[in-house]
Amino acid sequence: MQLCLNGSTIIPFPIMPWLDNPLEALLSPSFHFLSRLLEIPSLTKIEEIWHIVRSNAMAPVLQLAVITSLAMSVVLLIDIASMGAISLTVKFLGHRPERRYKWEPINSDLEQGSSAYPMVLVQIPMYNEKEVYKFSIGAACGLSWPSDRIFIQVLDDSTDLTIKDLVQLECQIWASKGKSIVYEVRDNRKGYKAGALKKGMEYSYAQKCDFVAIFDADFQPESDFLMKTIPFLMHNPKIGLVQARWQFVNPNECLMTRIQRMTLDYHFKVEQEAGSSLFGFFGFNGTAGVWRVSAINEAGGWKDRTTVEDMDLAVRASLKGWHFVFVGDVKVKSELPSTLKAYRNQQHRWTCGAANLFRKMSKEIVSTKDVSIWKKFYLLYSFFFVRKVVAHLVTFFLYCVVVPVSVFVPEVSVPIWGVAYIPTTITLLNAIRNPRSIIFMPFWILFENVMSMHRMKATLIGLFETGRVNEWVVTEKLGEAINIKPEPQILEKDSFRLRDRINLSEIGFAVFLFLCACFDLIYGGNYYFVYIYLQSIAFLVVGLGYFGKFIAS
Repeated sequence: MQLCLNGSTIIPFPIMPWLDNPLEALLSPSFHFLSRLLEIPSLTKIEEIWHIVRSNAMAPVLQLAVITSLAMSVVLLIDIASMGAISLTVKFLGHRPERRYKWEPINSDLEQGSSAYPMVLVQIPMYNEKEVYKFSIGAACGLSWPSDRIFIQVLDDSTDLTIKDLVQLECQIWASKGKSIVYEVRDNRKGYKAGALKKGMEYSYAQKCDFVAIFDADFQPESDFLMKTIPFLMHNPKIGLVQARWQFVNPNECLMTRIQRMTLDYHFKVEQEAGSSLFGFFGFNGTAGVWRVSAINEAGGWKDRTTVEDMDLAVRASLKGWHFVFVGDVKVKSELPSTLKAYRNQQHRWTCGAANLFRKMSKEIVSTKDVSIWKKFYLLYSFFFVRKVVAHLVTFFLYCVVVPVSVFVPEVSVPIWGVAYIPTTITLLNAIRNPRSIIFMPFWILFENVMSMHRMKATLIGLFETGRVNEWVVTEKLGEAINIKPEPQILEKDSFRLRDRINLSEIGFAVFLFLCACFDLIYGGNYYFVYIYLQSIAFLVVGLGYFGKFIAS
């Protein structure tokens, strides 16, 4: 049929034959063309498209991620193995600090009297520390040292007036017993802990002191702490810092505190011991240490440019040629964070601050002329790049992203040595100085991988100096409250507590890992799903707030 207009033939109209002869219309080229356009792609074609996209777009990117992650894993393994070897060598050869450095007990006679003892300042910075302030003040006042040769300085930045009154009253009680204790407050919190310590050093009595010992509010030194640490500084003029080891009052409070103890035991027994023995340098832990005042002053004093003011001061003092000594036999009791919220805030501050300090001090480390090239390399590569950046990035990207995503892309495979051998070796090296904790290693691996998501984020924030880079949240302490069972709550409050404890980021990642594990179980053949399922459960448990203690607000 043709369409005519004013007696003229225009064009054939392809739809009109449908009205006269439907069979002919179905066979027409125009109908077949439309039907092909409207045809739903078959499953085979979808698979072909997915194969093309996967092979040409996803596989190259994922392969690069695998190579990068494996390279970082090897770098991390070498660093951990070398530190472990140094630590074990020091232990087996008995190279105690007293053998490497001159150490003699302080002896006074009738003629010298107390003047044989140097002037010491003890600083206790605190902020709304209602649960633990008595512990630290009491322990500091119990230190064995002549009362006329020591000043105990409580630096209280509390904003709660009730707590301030309680702390001041505690100081007055000890002062009435003859202790040289001073209660100091500021009219602002500028610089947080670094600002408080800096202000404390400006008082006239503080400037008379040769050494300063620092204890956070939950730290309780033994009475002989100064007797064991000060001699290193008195008899070795190049030593600027003596760091003691942390001991914990609540390591068995819950699984989270057990895992923290494993991590911190490795930090002190391996990282601090190796750095002290080989390079005379390690990162100051911010507490349970004694500084030479002249070393602090020569390094430029306390700075608040990062949230790791302790590490900042240590690096600057090291660049001035000062040496540090770790004394593992001297232990100071403290409290581990037992709530997930407190631990996450603590880890963000430590991780973000270290990465940010790396950004700020790299040029200064390279340009300094007071230390050897070998020590510069150690600072930049091992101390900062490997331990403060690579360790956090590779843990998350390789074990929580690259391995799970690889189940969708069979063109890319992660070699068995990267998936199993390296992490197993790293795990054993972490446990080698604390073999009693080996039974908790599976939980340690899963929880550390969960925390790596937050540490990775904090690392990037510190490196690029964005977001919460200078956020300072004081780690919540429970004191004696950790041994008190919470009162039973009514149903409505339980519901509120559940909502309050939920962490959506962990739950979302748990769902992602669960889907990856299911896909690998159905279509894969490498058994990754066993690990991925376990990791998914770990993320879910943490996401629902069932890890660590939960204290209702």
